[in-house]
Amino acid sequence: MVFKLLIPFVTSFILVVFLTPLLIWYDRQRKLGQAIFEVGLSWHEKKNGTPTMGGLVFDFAIIIVSLFGMILTNTLYFGTEILIVTLALYGAIGFTDDAIKIMKKRNRGLWAWQKASLQVVAALLFAFGYWHAGFPLSVTIFGQQIQLGILYVLFIVFWLVGFSNAVNLTDGIDGLVAGQAAIAFALYAILAYHQDQFGIMLFCVAVVGALVGFLIFNHNPAKIFMGDMGSLALGGALAAVAFLLQHPFSLLFIGIIFVIETATVIIQVTYYHRTGKRLFKMTPIHHQFEMDGWNEWKIDTVFWLVGAVVGAITLVVIIW
Repeated sequence: MVFKLLIPFVTSFILVVFLTPLLIWYDRQRKLGQAIFEVGLSWHEKKNGTPTMGGLVFDFAIIIVSLFGMILTNTLYFGTEILIVTLALYGAIGFTDDAIKIMKKRNRGLWAWQKASLQVVAALLFAFGYWHAGFPLSVTIFGQQIQLGILYVLFIVFWLVGFSNAVNLTDGIDGLVAGQAAIAFALYAILAYHQDQFGIMLFCVAVVGALVGFLIFNHNPAKIFMGDMGSLALGGALAAVAFLLQHPFSLLFIGIIFVIETATVIIQVTYYHRTGKRLFKMTPIHHQFEMDGWNEWKIDTVFWLVGAVVGAITLVVIIW
């Protein structure tokens, strides 16, 4: 089994390590860099023009490795196919958003309502596939299974849209999302193994391998950003994995960093509208630590450690 897991990990890792330098070269030749406009973070100006849309490479690697992994191991599983489609759909939304930013040379791509609408449609397509595959439309609370019916579909939409945006919000400093997402998918790979869901485990391992490879180029100082094509795809796929493993609420803890980052933005906006003052120096919260003098490596390391510890404890509670 260990050998079987090494194959998708190593394959996706090699694909990303080989293809990312080509994308960086292409972006530089075409001057397709990220526009940075973050008020209060003047030291981020040096990142202006950094190649972006790195998600194109690792999304491709994940999809290819997952598809060929299923074919070669003769484990065609509808749940894995749903994951591949979900990753591709959210990646396509991010691609559109990134492309507009690059062409218009600005930090805003799609209008908020456009992006949200497309995310909802992608979530509804996942919900349809989830229902069509026969997964239960219910949640388990204190050992009791509660049927929600159509309300569960709304829950799916809220979770996928919410976490795709949460991961996107977290992608504000070099390497943070790539590392944290790798940790989360690794934990879900273990849970999938415990449930004998090889197809989902294969997908998660492919994601981990791809993100480890991408970190070589995305760690501080980043040679390339993943862009919305990467962060939206990872967030949507992560939520989808949690549903397919029948533990959607586990994402609140396995994805604790994404939850905290988003919560600080919501708290900041709410507090400002009510008082006219800011509770934090800047949100998402990683920017607060930057303004307090932490370098990006320190923020990454501490956040990854917190995410890994909380996620591991959550996994132990679920399994045992």
